[in-house]
Order: sequence, then structure tokens, then C-alpha cells
Amino acid sequence: MSNRQLYIGLMSGTSADGIDAALVDMQTNLPQLITTHNLPFSNGLRTRIHSISIPGDNEIDRMGELDTELGRHFAQCTLELLAKAQLTTNQITAIGSHGQTIRHRPPGTTSNCFTLQIGDPNVIAELTGITTVADFRRRDMAAGGQGAPLVPAFHRALFHSSARDKVIVNIGGMANITWLPASGEACGFDTGPGNVLMDSWINEHHGVSFDKQGGWAASGAAHQELLESLLSDAFFKQPFPKSTGREHFNRQWLDRHLQQLPFPPANQDVQATLLELTARSITESIDLLCQTEKEILVCGGGAFNTRLLERLAKLLPNCLVSSTASQGIDPQWIEAMAFAWLAQQTINHKPGNLCAVTGAKREVILGGVYYAS
Repeated sequence: MSNRQLYIGLMSGTSADGIDAALVDMQTNLPQLITTHNLPFSNGLRTRIHSISIPGDNEIDRMGELDTELGRHFAQCTLELLAKAQLTTNQITAIGSHGQTIRHRPPGTTSNCFTLQIGDPNVIAELTGITTVADFRRRDMAAGGQGAPLVPAFHRALFHSSARDKVIVNIGGMANITWLPASGEACGFDTGPGNVLMDSWINEHHGVSFDKQGGWAASGAAHQELLESLLSDAFFKQPFPKSTGREHFNRQWLDRHLQQLPFPPANQDVQATLLELTARSITESIDLLCQTEKEILVCGGGAFNTRLLERLAKLLPNCLVSSTASQGIDPQWIEAMAFAWLAQQTINHKPGNLCAVTGAKREVILGGVYYAS
């Protein structure tokens, strides 16, 4: 592997269910996924991450401890990935670590906007012996951007075609889209909740972390009054660029809408409604960008929700809807690959944001570099 340029991408999303690690070869024109690894979080750690994501007591101490603890987890995940790939640390150019978002206040939500990801890159670099790039989002925000989504720049590098219009739909805890016209400028934005509300609802009522293939949602029917109430949220009408997170779309937000109903829906109908909310907010955003025929490629955990993909296809009858697996890339690993790519951009002094996506005044080199000893 001496002729390869190997980078590792580390990603933990708003669901906080664990770390995805991707070993990527950047030597070729298109990044090549070599090896992957997932390190799940314990229920206790996930609960503490979700707890620190909303205002509460003693936040600084709690955040500081989690910052160090998560740094160790990211390092552990990296070393386990290398063992699986039978590689040594000196064969890796750099790690790109997204970190764990615990607060995201983009422009328009507060007078002094900020975004905060933890998982101390000093700890990662020290424990792995690999140069680590982290804190990608704040430089874009300093340049006037939303700080998110950042993955669309990678989507453009990986999936753009001069022969066909495409939309890449990333469905993690939140969902975002990337519009890749055959000719013209790429753009994208967060569309709203992806899996976050569905995961929370089924966890409360069935004690599992996600609705496998959307089976529970498929057993119910969308409650129209609840759906209309959810879709009335101002975020869905907000012009892009825009981004969001668990700070906005969370269980308390859902409860407020449920409490406005004269009678509570059946639990499976709430699940079906939350799935429809994700499908509708995505497809209406796509139609806003372009209503002509195009290819829709879905990645993220939502790509494994069969019922959700069926609804997307039904709501976009003139489009071919499939997961990125149809392009030979497992949808679970796109985001981790993206942060390996963003690390390479930073190491090579190249910008990593798209102004049309984040709203930044200019393209900038993202992140801070924490050098190996």
C-alpha cells in the first residue's frame, strides 16, 4: 500500500449511536473505500450525549469530561479499524474527525451563532499517533455560513455527472439534500428531521433503537392533523441556506404538537406520521430545487428504511430512487468517507465548503490540524 494516500474519516451523528470509521484511499480520481468499522456507544454514554445537547446544569464540567471520553472512543475506533485493515499508524496520512455535535445554533437562531462538536482531537492524535483534523464547522460559520451541511462538497466530488441531474439525500438523525445538476452550480441544505424522531418514538414504546425497515411505521397510518401541524413549523418554509439539529427537532417539539390534538393517535400511527414527515419534507425540498426527472441517491441510516424509500419513490414518481449501493458505495459509510476527504482538503490547503450550500461569504480551508508527535 506504499503508493496509496490513506485517510481515515470518523463520524458520529445526531443519533449518537456510535462511531463510523472509514479507511479511504485518496490516490485515485474517485476516493476508494478500503475498510470500515463501527464502535457502538453504550446506552449510558448515548444518554449523556443527548442530555448535554440541551441546556442544563453544570454544563461545562459535563462537557469537558465527555470531550475527553469521546476523544478516547474516537481513538479506540481508529486503532480497531487499523487492526482490521492490518495497517500501522505511520501508513495513514491523517484522520478527519467530525466529532459529536452537542449544540448547533446557526445564523438566525441566536445573536452570536455557534456550533460545537466534542471528542478532543488532541486525545485522538496523542493516542493514535496520527495527525488529526477536526473542528471543521466553525470556520465556515466564521465566514458567515451555517457550518452545515458540509457533506455536499464530497457528494459533488463523488457523484457528479455531466450526463444526468442527481440529488443525494443523506438521512441520518437529520436529513439533508445535495442538488447536483448536470450543468450548473451544486447546492443543498438540511430539510429537517431524518431518523431522530422515529428513533426516539420507537425506543420509548418498544425499547429498540430504530424501526427496522420501517416495519412499525408501515403497520400504522399517517395522522393527517398531526402531520399538518408538524409541517407547519417555520423551518420548513425557511429559505436556504439553512441547517438544523436536535436543538430544534426533538421529543419536546413532538410533544407540543401532540398536545394540541383533541385525541391522541395510536402509537403506530404516530410512527407512520413521523416517517411521512421525513418523506414529505425531503421531497418538497427536492421539488423546490427542480421538478424535472432526476436520479435520487439515498445514503445514511435512512437508506435501510424500506418503507421510507417506498414513500420517497411514491412522492417522486418521475425520479429513479435508490440507495448509493446502486453506485457501489455502501450508504452507511458516505459521511465517514466525507470527513476523510475533508481532512485531505485541509492537509492540502484546499477549501472544503460550498458557499451555495452553507451561505458562507467565501470558500475556506476548514478545521484545525493536530499533528502527531
